[in-house]
Amino acid sequence: MSAQESKLISREQESMLKPFRGRVRWLLIGWMFAISAIAYLDRVNISIAGRSIQQEFRLDNIQLGWVFSAFVAGYALFQAPGGRLADRFGPRNILAIGTVWWAVFTALTAMVPSGATHALLGLLATRFVLGLGEAVVYPSSNRLVSAWIPTQERGLANGLIFAGVGAGAGITPPLITYLLVNYGWRWSFWITALIGLAAGAVWFLIARDTPGEHGWVTAEEARHIREGLPQAAAPVGARQVLPWRSILTSKDVLAVSLSYFCYGYVAYIFFTWFFIYLNTVRRLDLKSSSLYGMLPFIAMATCSPLGGWISDGLTRRYGKRVGRCGVAGASIALAACFIALGTQAADARLATIVLAGGAGALYLSASSFWSVTADIGGASAGSVSGIMNMCNQTAGAVTASLTPFIAARFGWTASFMVAASLCAVGSLAWLLVDPEHRLVGESQPKD
Repeated sequence: MSAQESKLISREQESMLKPFRGRVRWLLIGWMFAISAIAYLDRVNISIAGRSIQQEFRLDNIQLGWVFSAFVAGYALFQAPGGRLADRFGPRNILAIGTVWWAVFTALTAMVPSGATHALLGLLATRFVLGLGEAVVYPSSNRLVSAWIPTQERGLANGLIFAGVGAGAGITPPLITYLLVNYGWRWSFWITALIGLAAGAVWFLIARDTPGEHGWVTAEEARHIREGLPQAAAPVGARQVLPWRSILTSKDVLAVSLSYFCYGYVAYIFFTWFFIYLNTVRRLDLKSSSLYGMLPFIAMATCSPLGGWISDGLTRRYGKRVGRCGVAGASIALAACFIALGTQAADARLATIVLAGGAGALYLSASSFWSVTADIGGASAGSVSGIMNMCNQTAGAVTASLTPFIAARFGWTASFMVAASLCAVGSLAWLLVDPEHRLVGESQPKD
């Protein structure tokens, strides 16, 4: 290659990178938004295809609940180990491996033969193992945030990442419904698997574990990141992790985890049963269920970054007690009110709108959970948030099976009132959290 050609290539690369100069951290957060959306597309697709799967495999609601719970059980079980892997080996590699894993098992879900004697066991097994692979997503993203995002920007960064949850869950009803009607439920799984593989490949190309490893980061951006990290945190890029004892005995970790358990119970009603609730209980047809079923997820996608933006602003002005704990506690309490009111609405469409308000209020608090665990965990942010998210996903597994059980015996109003009550508990738990606390202990160096 001639010197002139080399100069031309360098100029082309410089031109391509110009929009990201000084903002590489936001490029990575933006792609985490995309991965977050695709991860939820891959997990929520089964709730939209649930009726077709029930008919093909002759499953009742309780058995379908087991299939939902199998995913969440695997997802919950591997949260803490997934976070530890991200702490030790970096979020870039672990997240890339995770996207391949969940693409494979999403595709395998669609390959379970309908005539098999043990088809239900096949569905349970593939969904459980799929959950293991998806478990690395958010602990890895939190480890990325702890190394790349200054404290004063973490609310918005986490808000954008978790807006992907609402975006992914929101596009799922119309997309999966279209694929289901035109090509069958199996094709909907194969197509979402391919989307996941593509997203993982892009992530591996553009991501690095620390700003110092990324060639696109300017000196000014590196300094901005470094100066904004918590003073007690480990140096950027340090691969040292706290022992589990220090994490599991922290009252702040336990309180945040309790609140996130309550949060997860409520959120998973929307992820697993809401579409079926609209279709079978509120008597909306498939098209209307698909349309109105998007509302909670649109609310989530809108309120997650909004809550992060509000949290960052209040944190800069009044400190983390107000900006993180206050926003989270108030938002979850507001969600309880919306959900309780939504059950009383006679009109199906009005009920959907009010319940969507509850989902949005809940997600105003999303960034606070992850910002606080990134701050107190530092170089062990993956492990700390893994413990927290394990509680969240355990609640999700409980929701998937307990919600139809309560509904069958006491009615769907009772199912939603249980969720509203747990919101109240989750709100109060934030009174016990000290957002300025830093976990300390004898760190364990990377193997």
